[in-house]
Amino acid sequence: MITFDSWVEHFEANADRHRRTDALIDWTVPSALDDRTRRAIAHSFQRFELGESGDGSHLLSMAEAAGDPTYTRALSLLVAEEQKHSALFARGLEYLDAPTIDSHWTDGVFTALRRLIGLRTEIGLFLIAESVAMGYFVALAEQAPDPVIRSIGRRIADDERNHIRFQIDRLGVGFDGISAPGRLAIGLAWGVVAAGAATVLVVDHRAALHACGVRPAAYWVQAMKSFTIAAKSALAGTKAGFELAGPEAGTIAKFAQS
Repeated sequence: MITFDSWVEHFEANADRHRRTDALIDWTVPSALDDRTRRAIAHSFQRFELGESGDGSHLLSMAEAAGDPTYTRALSLLVAEEQKHSALFARGLEYLDAPTIDSHWTDGVFTALRRLIGLRTEIGLFLIAESVAMGYFVALAEQAPDPVIRSIGRRIADDERNHIRFQIDRLGVGFDGISAPGRLAIGLAWGVVAAGAATVLVVDHRAALHACGVRPAAYWVQAMKSFTIAAKSALAGTKAGFELAGPEAGTIAKFAQS
């Protein structure tokens, strides 16, 4: 049975590392982006800033009800990291001379969906969203045409890889005792949601993807491959003989390169 003590240690250690990393971002460097590219990346950052800004109160209340205080502590630290991502996107928008936004239909739909049933459903939807978006953060980190934007991408991509692994660990625990047909049904349902999420991402963020040299259609295919790796890892569970990932393990190391 997995415990989440190592994840608590991991997230607590991240606080100092984040401060050091964030201090290296040189916000004083003027952006050399042309106006079209600046608007494209700003449009994308506005959506992500809003999506990462939640306080996680609904999720944390369900985690508390599940009765594992160590997991709840780890989850609260993960939520705090997501809020830091929102702050980074907001700082990026300031750098791009663009405002934040107060609402967007995609954020409303995602929030409504993840509150439909319970903790496992909400964590599953987080896994879908993060695995589908992971390639976007990597594209920012490696190919964005601005050093500050690349720094933001590297910082967030580094966190998100471990967030995905953390969600896989928790879902593996949650699926213990679920029959193979049940897992198959869940996986198929997840696949439908992931296809929709990937489609929304490539449509709504296509200009930013182009700015990073990524073709939206190719991104969609790659996002679905990344989701499939993460979903299979989560659904395999302990009964399938799968060793659940911890923060020191490399169970889905190929995820970031998929």
